[in-house]
Amino acid sequence: MALLGFLIVFPLVVAAVLFAVRNDAVRDAIVVASAVVIGVASVALVALNLGAPGVFFEFSSGIIDIVCTIIGILIAVVILAYAVKYKNLLAGALALVQVALALVFELMFAHGVHVEFGLYFDSLSLLMAFIIGVIGSGICVYALGYMKDFQHHEPEGAKDRRPLFFSLMFIFLSAMFAIVFCNNMVWMFTAWEVTTLCSFLLIGFTKTEEAINNAFRQIVMNLAGGIAFVVALFLAVTQMGTLSFTIFIAEAVSNPAIAVLPVTALAFAGITKAAQMPFQSWLLGAMVAPTPTSALLHSSTMVKAGVFMLVKLAPVFLVSPIPSVMVMLVGGITFLWCSFMAISQSNAKRVLAYSTIANLGLITACAGVGTPEAVWAATFLVLFHAIAKSLLFLCVGTAEHHIGSRDIEDMDLLFDRMPRLARYMMLGIMCMFIAPFGMLIAKWATIVSFVEMGNVILLVILAFGSAATFMFWAKWLGKLSGIAGQPENVELTVHKSEWGSVLLMAVLLVIACVLLPYVSTYIVEPYICYVYGGSGQAVATDNLWIASICVAAVVIVLFAGLGRNKSRRVNVYMAGVSVDNESRSFKNSLSQTSEATARNWYMEDYFGEKRLSPVGVGVCTVIIVAAFAFAIVGVPGLL
Repeated sequence: MALLGFLIVFPLVVAAVLFAVRNDAVRDAIVVASAVVIGVASVALVALNLGAPGVFFEFSSGIIDIVCTIIGILIAVVILAYAVKYKNLLAGALALVQVALALVFELMFAHGVHVEFGLYFDSLSLLMAFIIGVIGSGICVYALGYMKDFQHHEPEGAKDRRPLFFSLMFIFLSAMFAIVFCNNMVWMFTAWEVTTLCSFLLIGFTKTEEAINNAFRQIVMNLAGGIAFVVALFLAVTQMGTLSFTIFIAEAVSNPAIAVLPVTALAFAGITKAAQMPFQSWLLGAMVAPTPTSALLHSSTMVKAGVFMLVKLAPVFLVSPIPSVMVMLVGGITFLWCSFMAISQSNAKRVLAYSTIANLGLITACAGVGTPEAVWAATFLVLFHAIAKSLLFLCVGTAEHHIGSRDIEDMDLLFDRMPRLARYMMLGIMCMFIAPFGMLIAKWATIVSFVEMGNVILLVILAFGSAATFMFWAKWLGKLSGIAGQPENVELTVHKSEWGSVLLMAVLLVIACVLLPYVSTYIVEPYICYVYGGSGQAVATDNLWIASICVAAVVIVLFAGLGRNKSRRVNVYMAGVSVDNESRSFKNSLSQTSEATARNWYMEDYFGEKRLSPVGVGVCTVIIVAAFAFAIVGVPGLL
């Protein structure tokens, strides 16, 4: 229990210290040292408890309940202050509703409910702890160099608000640890709302009009999810007599009829946090924030809290058709529609954003299926998505600072201009859609689980969504791998902190892929056995080892010879008489000047956001409303 408490409390202490530090050198030392400590503690927790079933700690303090109440009030006050300042009535109204419901619940309903085991962990919690502690803290280290460049581009005399930025990053880590370790649902809810507030402040960090609008979009949507969470707490007490998350799940599995509405409400909270349709726009709006924020929200925190909730509820979905159908269909449609919309994007961060939402949709659909095989696939999707997406976001942020653009079409010759970074970026992209990397193994397991369930609709969605995924990733990969000439290397000025974090993510990605059979045996399978009482491995261990060997071979080829290129520089051959080698112009067969270009096709007329988004949002809204209607009607005495 000491390690659990340390991982929750230590980032808070670091956040308080960083808020007061104004010196760059001191801040660098504190962030790096704290990230190492958090990462080592997370790895130690996982290593010491490999294969462990659920481990519970008797920890029920009335002081923590009071602290949670105070934190909830403070969150509402902060949101109200911003709502008044920027005249956003909806955000203020939702904050008031949520805090009023929370106070009524705490004072009138939760007061007499005792949760004996306040903290716990299982293998899924350990996997999440690894993602938060290693990937999340690695992103904090990356932010040191990135935010120096960010501050350098601020107007002269602008206030340095980096202390607030780094403080929020570490508060985020603390709240995420609390979400995955708290068995007391009230404590979990408090941490849940802390991540919502931190996201709001980080998305609006630049204080531009666009950033403020996008931050309020996030807070409005996630407050709606927060209200649903509070409703679930009311129902958990009044209908099931418990606030223990594990007991809640067990009761819901054994008697699904009484748990339909609270499970549906919790699933809705998870859907909003995971940015599933119709709530995907808040995560797209987060792109205006500094890159470390995007990486943190998209990979190791925030959205992962949503899918963590849904995967934990998967056994209930297996026996409760109403929330199961809602989660399956919303996740499946989100995967398909956002994969299509990613085809029309040339902005690298928007491609990553749509890909993130799509992959979260696939995880959500697997959770909704609820079978052991589907949960096995979902767990691996969570792991590989977290590592690969953090690597890609960090690479895009560094590339943007050095080539002056985040547009994929401006990444010509990046293999020459930023040879190391381009290889890391290609590694991340390959992991997302090419066999034998981990994401494809997880998708194969997803196909197996859908086939065994006999769900033709989900199989069709997976087939077409995967085809779209191949298209938008292949376009980007092709752009990166183009080689012509030897332009100036612009990556020589990349900060060491950025290189360190990018290298960490790349190494983690390779290790996770190569050791995939061990991850399955010692982390994923123990959780499946603990929850379902049997194996859920959908891909044979021999095949996993074959994939591991192939990954090692691909990585060796990709990085072989890096930094050893001594070839002489020659003019590019363009099948004609060169006019200007730098601009790739030449005399064509009609003696006219032509320019050689390589541009992707984005098919915006077919897959543009304006065309597809309203359809997906409308369909998913109808599904969610219908699910709540059926859940309410199915609860005796509620109507």
